[in-house]
Amino acid sequence: MRAIWTGAIGFGLVNIPIKICSAIQDSQLDLDMLDRKDLSNIRYKRINDKSGKEVAWENIVKGYLLKDKYIVLEDADFEDALPEKNKMINLQTFVKEKEIDSIYFDTPYYLEPQKGGEKAYSLLYKSLEKTGYVGLSTFVMRSTENLAIVRPYAGMLVLNKLRFEEEIRETADLNIPNAQISKPEMDMALKLIKQNSSNFDISGYRNEYSKELLKIIKQKAQGKRATIRKINPEKENTKASELLAKLKASLA
Repeated sequence: MRAIWTGAIGFGLVNIPIKICSAIQDSQLDLDMLDRKDLSNIRYKRINDKSGKEVAWENIVKGYLLKDKYIVLEDADFEDALPEKNKMINLQTFVKEKEIDSIYFDTPYYLEPQKGGEKAYSLLYKSLEKTGYVGLSTFVMRSTENLAIVRPYAGMLVLNKLRFEEEIRETADLNIPNAQISKPEMDMALKLIKQNSSNFDISGYRNEYSKELLKIIKQKAQGKRATIRKINPEKENTKASELLAKLKASLA
């Protein structure tokens, strides 16, 4: 597996040399945009809004709109704003993983020890596994500062990038109800959940859409008529007055 970042984990005064490898892969099909007439690839051009002319890459700059005026940023500005570049993931504190709300979780990465770091890597893994804690850290990857945790997973260490608090949108403008629920309705809902509960097994779930789409692609490549699945008719929303009856019918 190809490493996308190499460096070290700082665990107190212990440095553990590691490599970061992506833990995920896209399950969506990679589709190109084509001209229906001759199936030529569609290219995107960088067009100036005012002149309508194409702009060369060397003439493109980045800017931030501030009070109706663009402030142009040069390469030096980005460099100055970057946190100190280093190859360290310093575990600044340790927290219980269950205390981190799932809304903050982002991309996961596998951590592999480099030569000479095997014992320290194992020590950190076993310590985290035994205590139930995860290491919280900030580090720089691809010129971007990241918040992350290092946690034990399936016999190895995994780094999970986290979203910063300011990246989570406020919910004040959402219309979230707090409707009164009767005891029979609550009892029925709890019974329905219990009746349909099971242990979580991710292996039972697949990206069925991509799978079916690939079947259609292969059929069309052989000159066959692609089979289209029937679309389920829209279901009516349950009215408040029908809630208890619908719950009873679901249990039946």
